Amino acid sequence: MTDPDSIWSAEQAAAASADFAELHAAHGGVLWVAFDPGLARCGLFFCRDGVVCELTPPGFSARSRVYEYGGGACCATEQGVAFVNERDQQVYRIDIGLDGGAHGAPYPSTDQPHCRYGDLSFVPAWQALLAVEESHEGGAVVHRLVRIGLTGHRQVLIEGADFYAAPVADPTGQRLAWIEWDRPYQPWVATRLCQRESGERTRILAGQGSDQALQQPRFDAQGRLWVLSDKAGWWQPWCVDGQAQPQGASCDHVPAPWQLGGRTYLPLESDEFLLTRFEQGRAVLVGCAMRTNPLASMANGAHGLGGPATPYERRLAGDFTRFRSLTADAEHFYCIAAAPDRLPTVLAIRRSDGAPRILAGGEAPLSENHLARPQPFSCTVGEDEHCHGFFYSPVFTKERPPLVIFLHGGPTSACYPVFDPRIAFWTLRGFAVLDLNYRGSSGYGRAYRLRLAGGWGELEVEDIRAAIEALAGEGRIDPQRVFVRGGSAGGFSALRALAELPQLRGGASLYGVSDPLALRRVTHKFEADYLDWLIGDPQQDAERYRSRTPLLQADRIRAPVIFFQGALDAVVVPSQTETMVEALRRRDLPVEYHLFAEERHGFRQAANLAEALRAEHAFYRWLI
Repeated sequence: MTDPDSIWSAEQAAAASADFAELHAAHGGVLWVAFDPGLARCGLFFCRDGVVCELTPPGFSARSRVYEYGGGACCATEQGVAFVNERDQQVYRIDIGLDGGAHGAPYPSTDQPHCRYGDLSFVPAWQALLAVEESHEGGAVVHRLVRIGLTGHRQVLIEGADFYAAPVADPTGQRLAWIEWDRPYQPWVATRLCQRESGERTRILAGQGSDQALQQPRFDAQGRLWVLSDKAGWWQPWCVDGQAQPQGASCDHVPAPWQLGGRTYLPLESDEFLLTRFEQGRAVLVGCAMRTNPLASMANGAHGLGGPATPYERRLAGDFTRFRSLTADAEHFYCIAAAPDRLPTVLAIRRSDGAPRILAGGEAPLSENHLARPQPFSCTVGEDEHCHGFFYSPVFTKERPPLVIFLHGGPTSACYPVFDPRIAFWTLRGFAVLDLNYRGSSGYGRAYRLRLAGGWGELEVEDIRAAIEALAGEGRIDPQRVFVRGGSAGGFSALRALAELPQLRGGASLYGVSDPLALRRVTHKFEADYLDWLIGDPQQDAERYRSRTPLLQADRIRAPVIFFQGALDAVVVPSQTETMVEALRRRDLPVEYHLFAEERHGFRQAANLAEALRAEHAFYRWLI
């Protein structure tokens, strides 16, 4: 039999975790951020006429930590680019020379050591930056919208709400729009769209109740304000000014906003739009025209997609199944794209004929006969509900294979039908993989996403049970050799499944939550009320917490578990995982614990990613 390590080793899988973010068309080319797992660093790159230059020198990494998850870490300015440096979270600027490379060293635009910055944008009419600021001064965490002049002068524009996101100014600089929300809500539950014009007070344009979550305000070429709202059940574009409405199916056009700086739809010239949307978990990229029939405003019940037909809809880059960070210039659309058979890519799509061209990334690391492709999965849960995901058959094994169930974090996040180097690692070693979008995942509408409210720790366990039964009933897996694994919130769900489903053979928790109340006491502001939404009030629902806390249910876990933890993790601190490990070891249950000294919440270093993969595989092989 072929040695899997000669095809796809743990080191290759770790190196393939490289990714792109923060795409911007500017200066006759395109800017992006690239994550290098070998250096655990985010470099800033510029491409013009096919020539790619790195702009960030050693010692700099473009990454924001606002809300801990960051996003919006760079934007183009008239002379170059502004970015947030990971080490000190301050804004720096780099000028771009005639050759497309950096012209001089980065120089600071802010000097606020107690602050972090994110969601950067440049406003030409102001000759200044617009940003979300997170202050940690005096022990309090305060968020604001600020204006940062190119000379470094900082001005507070908006404050008073608990959280802000997606600030945008119209071309005149007279009209400012943004998203804000207050505790106890998360940005995928209830937010407000606000606006301020010169000389006027702030107005709430949409979202005064708790019936919708709004994202990504945008001004189009006619000065009309658009936003993504899920008021009609899906995150769809709405025209706030009531002048136009895009055409298309009822689908989510954006995932849950765990990070700032998302761009999943883009107003173009005239009434044209570029947008991406999810169809049963698979993303499509669409260019379309807008209707200009007068409509009522959002406040009066205007709807998003699904209206009468528009002049055209053109699907683009059909070989790809996920699209992020949309941007455009006169000749090309640009995006970060992913597909089932290749690594993430920076993609240029010619506007005239839709021809795609890869600018960076996009390598196909495996031949077709070594590649497991995602198969859409759905099964019934209970009487009339369904859960979704993607199933991967093992590459070589003909018999009913063991199964590894991947549980994404969040838990209001999602998995996608794209090449995952970890999944390739498992399928080449005889394992089937189910990448599960349990109820509560984003991409399937508001009702599916909010289904997890109060049900975390039970709902996804029901979905895991139903998925195992469905796959076993179809003869696609061996139900006696099923493993569950997940990171962060996915680690919690894996531990809950191990406590509730005795048929599981083992599992893995990567920096997973084992004590929700301990997490609640130390978690950051962005998630301070999240557990109350996911499980309930700690006082009123104390019994619910007790029944769903893996640490308190350790005596119910019968299968061996392997744990991975970062020593610098401030979200799930090492002591939480170590207490869980000791609780299982006291019962003489086979347990492994791997602590990585330089890792935080979510591993980034290639050597550690490879070591964790090898250890998890060896653990499962020992069990079967």
